[in-house]
Amino acid sequence: MSLALPFEDPVLIFTFVLLIILAAPVILGRFKIPGIVGLIVAGVIVGPNGLNILQRDASIILFGTVGLLYIMFLAGLEIDMIDFKKYKTRSLIFGALTFLIPSIIGTTVFYYLYGYDVKPAILLASMFAPHTLLAYPIISRLGLTKNEAVTVTIGGTLVTDTAVLFVLAIIINSTQGETSVGFWIQMVIEMILFVIVVIWLFPKMAKWMFKQLESEKGAQYIFVLTVVFAAAFLSELAGMEAIIGAFLAGLALNPLIPHASPLMNRIDFVGNNIFIPFFLISTGMLVDLTVLFTDQTAILVAIGIVILSPATKYIAAFISQKLFKFTIAQRYLMFGLSSAHAAATLAVVLAGYEIGLLGESELNGAVALILVSSIISSFTTEKIGKKMAIIESRRKPNLSDKPDRILVPIGNPKTIESLLDLSIMLQNPEHHQPIYPLAVVIDNEHAEEEIYKKHKMLQEAIKHASATDNDVQLVSKIDVNVASGILRGIKELMITEVVLGWNAKITTRDRIFGTVLDNLLDNTEQMILVCKIIQPLNTTARIVVAVPLNAELERGYLRWIRSVKLLAQQLGAKVVFRGRQRTLNKLKPVVNNSKPAIDAVYVPFDKIQDFGGMQSDLNPDDMVVVISARKGTLSYNHNMDLIPRELSKNYGNNSFIIIYPEQYPQYQTVPIKPVAKAYDEEKGEEF
Repeated sequence: MSLALPFEDPVLIFTFVLLIILAAPVILGRFKIPGIVGLIVAGVIVGPNGLNILQRDASIILFGTVGLLYIMFLAGLEIDMIDFKKYKTRSLIFGALTFLIPSIIGTTVFYYLYGYDVKPAILLASMFAPHTLLAYPIISRLGLTKNEAVTVTIGGTLVTDTAVLFVLAIIINSTQGETSVGFWIQMVIEMILFVIVVIWLFPKMAKWMFKQLESEKGAQYIFVLTVVFAAAFLSELAGMEAIIGAFLAGLALNPLIPHASPLMNRIDFVGNNIFIPFFLISTGMLVDLTVLFTDQTAILVAIGIVILSPATKYIAAFISQKLFKFTIAQRYLMFGLSSAHAAATLAVVLAGYEIGLLGESELNGAVALILVSSIISSFTTEKIGKKMAIIESRRKPNLSDKPDRILVPIGNPKTIESLLDLSIMLQNPEHHQPIYPLAVVIDNEHAEEEIYKKHKMLQEAIKHASATDNDVQLVSKIDVNVASGILRGIKELMITEVVLGWNAKITTRDRIFGTVLDNLLDNTEQMILVCKIIQPLNTTARIVVAVPLNAELERGYLRWIRSVKLLAQQLGAKVVFRGRQRTLNKLKPVVNNSKPAIDAVYVPFDKIQDFGGMQSDLNPDDMVVVISARKGTLSYNHNMDLIPRELSKNYGNNSFIIIYPEQYPQYQTVPIKPVAKAYDEEKGEEF
């Protein structure tokens, strides 16, 4: 093996790149410089125009191309479509402003002052019109993700990035192809067909595949990658850049990949730690610093780009703040989030460079923009974010947002994964609390053997949850019966919610729920969710929620609303609230004025007996959620006892959850009933 420069051995090259990915962000992080900047700088240093340690050969280009597509895919995948729809008008206005102002001012300056032709001038202006949410992790860490200015900025990202990418597609096609009317008609038709295939057909294929591959986690990830690169390829066939296809693939799969799922964690992990760093390093390798400091044109272009970009972004944020009546702090927050440039900016300059409209001077200027804008964005967002976080912390806290401590008693090994996935989606994202899978062993001569079996079974639960980066703490209890063991776990761990599985084969209430649930309802105040998950959670299209009369008078009203909304947000599902008109009138403002935003409709029915008639309006991908109540509480009605029978009889093809909201301690009046045998482990019957 030769150690001569540049390296040629593939093993040595890959090892060296991994060392850069590991070390560069850590070293520059000590100087408060974003990791993205460190990787680009590292590429400049080790590239052919630097120390010439690595050549930008076919392997680097391949991984770099994958990284670029990955960035665009993640941009589409992570956009909150519900928030975007809620604030769509403001997002559209801000997106239009943050696209048009930089584009118009930039094109004017580069055309008239710098003497560029129209197309290169538009491309140069397009470099600082899009923005990348590099500072979003700062916002998340400071707990400002619910701020309206943040939501509007994220929605604006979708608008401005899409606009820039389509402008890029038009310029490239007009440069390389014909400019006749027939050409433009053909291009428009190809674009429309491409969008229909990616946005309409691909999600249907994905939903079917996720059902077939429910237990094959690795295969799900490979399928997602296949969709991304298939969309990128189709984009090229339609005469557009591959990054547009990757971006639209992210939008198409957005509702089917919950952010708290193992699949999303795998997508994030591989992309952020392998592919995207490769792309950033390969981009740095294109830079020739000698040109930047010796070529007068390169210096002037870099100065123009670096000055114009933040200036035009600030103007867009200033006008938006005045229009939306935001505070000055929110203006700077919007500016901080929208001033960083990376993915789409690099895509524009590289595309222009490859077709000959832009040269090395413009390429170096774009890299200078990325370096400077990343620093401006990070420091501005950090500074103003801390001030806003202090203000937010002084406000009266929402009691429904207290930390979730979720207990998941496990009786059936087959339902472990679905119950854990559901529990993770129900967690408040503002707090990082573990999930507590619980195994209860009856205190008899076989207790020691049963503990060993339970621990082995729950190891699968830990393994599954670890794939989502969520903490799981295994809990075992030896007690006289299952109900007593669960109750002890609730008290000792300060549990706020209990998620139980349900075997719905039997029809009467006592035999369906057994006496374990009865004891929990009689002796606890915590919210209890009884679940039957039939369809894969991520394929849920709608959540149909049946709300009883006087539900708003219960202590746990806000908590169950938040739980339903969190679940809907994670699943990208529409929520249909069903109840008496008076109840819906009181429910609607609470849902609309609290975070997270969801797509909700309200359909009245006259009485609880009408619950059975909902079946005709359901599809197999709909989930039914019934808000029930403990006996003696304000919203309890004796007709609620009919609901289990209806669920078992008429809703056998739908997943469902029965929620018993949190109650006041005075309802704990009934002593624990002895249970001889809570469930049959071999039959896998739930509590």
